[in-house]
Amino acid sequence: MGYNVAIDGPAGAGKSTIAKLVAKEKGYIYVDTGAMYRGLAIHFLDKGVDPENSADIARACQDADVSIRYEDGAQQIYLNGKNVTDRLRTEDVGNMASKTSAIPAVREKLLELQRSLAREGDVIMDGRDIGTHILPDADVKIYLTASVETRAKRRYEELKEKGANCDLNQIAQDIKERDERDMTREIAPLKKAKDAILIDSSDMTIPEVVSAICGYCRQE
Repeated sequence: MGYNVAIDGPAGAGKSTIAKLVAKEKGYIYVDTGAMYRGLAIHFLDKGVDPENSADIARACQDADVSIRYEDGAQQIYLNGKNVTDRLRTEDVGNMASKTSAIPAVREKLLELQRSLAREGDVIMDGRDIGTHILPDADVKIYLTASVETRAKRRYEELKEKGANCDLNQIAQDIKERDERDMTREIAPLKKAKDAILIDSSDMTIPEVVSAICGYCRQE
């Protein structure tokens, strides 16, 4: 049985960044759930399935196997034994993943695959419903958050570094709206698990957050 760490929290809280660093520090496998949705989207594209046809999507899920491997320290996504990592970030894959990720059959398929990974190894996963739905028996559950203002500023600075033209107030408004959607959605809404440890990173550095989470994990 693997050792499992679940990190949940709202958009912009730094979950993926922190989870990857904790994984590196502790020697865990970081399970990128977003990449798994994209891996499944490649399967749908290759089969020519209409993303609007949920019945066809459900059937297509039956012969798809998405797995994560680490090669030379880099995460690789495999679809039915073939490395598809170089296709994950293409526009058509992103669009297909966005359209199909809310379909119950897709979520169930990835739930099965994610739990299988968690049984087989020491993993850390981040998302909206890891501790409440995907890994309810995780050894460590963290709810990582930060103020809307802090998250908006982080996103603003990230976009400015990329040369994007953006508005801080608009970003903050978008984050508020996304929080509302995530917390009120019908399937697996965002919420803090009862036994999760709350970490507010508003006034913390990344190393401080990583250190705090590592402190809650099994000490080797």
